[in-house]
Amino acid sequence: MGNKDVNGARVSVILPTYNRAWTLKEAVDSVLNQDYPHIELIVIDDGSTDNTQDLLAVYRDRIRVLTQANKGVSAARNAGIRTSRGSLIALLDSDDAWDRRKISCQVEFFQAHPGAMICQTEEIWIRNGKRVNPKKRHQKPSGMIFEASLHLCLVSPSAVMMRKDLFDRIGYFNEDFTVCEDYDLWLRVSAVLPVFRIDKPYTVKRGGHTDQLSGLHSQDKFRIRSLSAIIESGGLTRDQAAEARKVLKDKCRVYGNGCMKRGKKEEGEYYLNLCRIL
Repeated sequence: MGNKDVNGARVSVILPTYNRAWTLKEAVDSVLNQDYPHIELIVIDDGSTDNTQDLLAVYRDRIRVLTQANKGVSAARNAGIRTSRGSLIALLDSDDAWDRRKISCQVEFFQAHPGAMICQTEEIWIRNGKRVNPKKRHQKPSGMIFEASLHLCLVSPSAVMMRKDLFDRIGYFNEDFTVCEDYDLWLRVSAVLPVFRIDKPYTVKRGGHTDQLSGLHSQDKFRIRSLSAIIESGGLTRDQAAEARKVLKDKCRVYGNGCMKRGKKEEGEYYLNLCRIL
């Protein structure tokens, strides 16, 4: 579908949530208030035990709700994507929100660039209720961003939109990943496709709260798994593979030394030995 026109295209918004009733309403409302008319909003309740279901019931037929046992954000997103009916897919985390022009801006981008498969907007960052400026290393490049993305995740789920058939080509989120599932998917995407940036700050990205997954697990351990897998896939160019091995070696060294400092000697030695043979 990469070369088809998207005039009047339906956009499926995939919004996973788990015990986030305290912030979910603002996320849902920001989708329903978009100035683009052809949207289906799919909220996946990933086993919430708070009043999420009561909150969602208020919206009745304005949204679609999927309910599943707690399986994690990757499984929730994948379930939403698979049941979606739109030709374009947008993701939104339950603690983030959108400017009302976000969807129309990206649909217009795809209209103007029929060969493009994925794009993202710029963001406004809010940390603990205060606006902050991203550091230089977090600034998003545009185009072939694979090498830059090896070091840290440079694609934000809440800012992105893609053609649905991207998932047929690249695959879905890795459901074994507790965190860094987005890093893993965007590496697979950016290895073969340009990821375009729209210079409009239409995504509000919130952080600093205690239930953020990124604060609960060691991210480098999962990035090491992702890097190892993409190198072993054999799908990288020679230059891409060389750069990926360099970053993998560095992450193994950093994570291994961190394990040693925390008294996890066996795990630390494993990663330090891995670093030596790369």
